[in-house]
Amino acid sequence: MIGLIVCTHGKFSEELVRASEMMFGAQENLRYLTFEPGESAENLVEKYKASIASLTEKEEVLFLVDLFGGSPYNAASRIAVENQNMDVVSGVNLPMLLEIYGSRSCSGLAELVDIAVGAGSSAIKSFKANYEINVGEDL
Repeated sequence: MIGLIVCTHGKFSEELVRASEMMFGAQENLRYLTFEPGESAENLVEKYKASIASLTEKEEVLFLVDLFGGSPYNAASRIAVENQNMDVVSGVNLPMLLEIYGSRSCSGLAELVDIAVGAGSSAIKSFKANYEINVGEDL
C-alpha cells in the first residue's frame, strides 16, 4: 500500500486527516505533519525523513501538501526528486483524500497521482455555475 504523508501550514493537515477518517475510517501507512511558525525548511525535511522511516510500507510514497511552492511542497520536492518512487501533489483537500483512500491499495503511484489531481480539482464547484437559478426564485 502506498505510503501517504500529508503536510500543511499549521494544523490543517491534522484536522483534514481527522475529518477524512471520520468518513472513511482510520488509515494505515499514513502520517501527517504540521509546518509551524519559526520552523525552517530543514526542520521540515527532517520531519519528512522521520515520517518516511516510520511508515510500514515505504516502497512508494505520496506527499500531499497544501500550497504549490510553499515550504511543505518545497521540502517534499527535495526528497521526491531523489526518489523515483515518490511524488508530491499540492492542493490537498478532503475529496482528494477520500478518493485516494479508496484507490491506494490497488493503484500504483502514477495512477494514484492522477486520481488525486482529478479528485481534488473536480471537487471544486460553484453552486450557481452548476445550477441555473434565477436570483429571487424559491429553491
